[in-house]
Amino acid sequence: MEELVAEAHAPSQLNPDAAPILEVENLQMYFPVRSHGLVRRVVGQVQAVDGVSFQLGAGSSLGLVGESGCGKSTTGRAITRLYEPTGGAIRFEGKDIARISPKNLKPIRRDIQMIFQDPYTSLNPRHTVGTIVGAPLEIHNLVPKDKVLPRVQEILEVVGLNPEHYNRYPHEFSGGQRQRIGIARALMLQPKLLVADEPVSALDVSIQAQVVNLLQDVQKEFGIAFLFIAHDLAIVRHFCPEIAVMYLGKIVEIADRETLYSRPHHPYTQALLSAVPDVRQAAVGGRRERIRLTGDVPSPINPPSGCRFRTRCSLAKEICAKVEPPLLQVGARHKVACHFPGELGHAPQTPVTTGICGVDAQGNTVAGQTADIQLNAPGYDTTWLDLATGQRTGA
Repeated sequence: MEELVAEAHAPSQLNPDAAPILEVENLQMYFPVRSHGLVRRVVGQVQAVDGVSFQLGAGSSLGLVGESGCGKSTTGRAITRLYEPTGGAIRFEGKDIARISPKNLKPIRRDIQMIFQDPYTSLNPRHTVGTIVGAPLEIHNLVPKDKVLPRVQEILEVVGLNPEHYNRYPHEFSGGQRQRIGIARALMLQPKLLVADEPVSALDVSIQAQVVNLLQDVQKEFGIAFLFIAHDLAIVRHFCPEIAVMYLGKIVEIADRETLYSRPHHPYTQALLSAVPDVRQAAVGGRRERIRLTGDVPSPINPPSGCRFRTRCSLAKEICAKVEPPLLQVGARHKVACHFPGELGHAPQTPVTTGICGVDAQGNTVAGQTADIQLNAPGYDTTWLDLATGQRTGA
């Protein structure tokens, strides 16, 4: 990781005034579970993504992190409409594309592209690089056929490949070069939004730095917004000024880089960050205390009631089993889905969400009170809950 930090560009900066290019609200992606036998009935649903909401500004980057199986990649594929969402809204430049027809979706695909995780299986081994990279131009009929090759060679040069290698096949390139080919294909249509699904996880550290630098250069040159999906929290911290943490199909915390990494408020985020080796801290002596979670991740077919993290959480109480915590804004750019949010070792003794959810401290409904259904809306409000005082405050 020291090698990556030494070779990488400066960290990306947050632009809070950027107009939103993507708004995802209450996104759901369920997959049916069918019985065996001649009549394959639907006997359950895999709730891969359930109620995800966030906002991404034009030219900005949002990191999506979490352990395997939490729904990161499924969220990305639903946004690019490789999957048809079960529910929710996906507003791209103000237009909801979640239910749009394939015919009307085709021109929008020019503006939303995806970089796939595996550079080995995402490229057709029977096609040359020129055919792979030039396919988007031919599909959308953007240039005459005799102009495709010059455009392919131009984009290959942009991503750091020899433009004369357009007639080679994918197996003739290294892993890092194949990922550059995938990036070139995604850039060919000059999209406004790129969903990068773990674009460096299959590469070694030195190649990771080169690809991350390339993505930063591309973002600055073309003004592309990135949804950056990854496991590596160090790379996400460098590339994305804003990060969302997912657990079992839901976002449990979303905040700017400095807040999330220095003052996480959700127990799962705290446990996730404690598992990351800190080279600088080890160099000066002392080590961050590792938070070890007990138990296994529940099945998305039958997730726990209330808070999905409660079965592994040391703070869990009765209300956590009865009421699902809303994604509560606790800072200018900080939201957390927890009844007991707070910095490590300073969690409140009583739930802070009772009035908002219309329940008492045990999670029982209080007569005359209603829940605030707007709390899971994407984006940030100008006021938020101050955890120190329990009152609404603003900038």
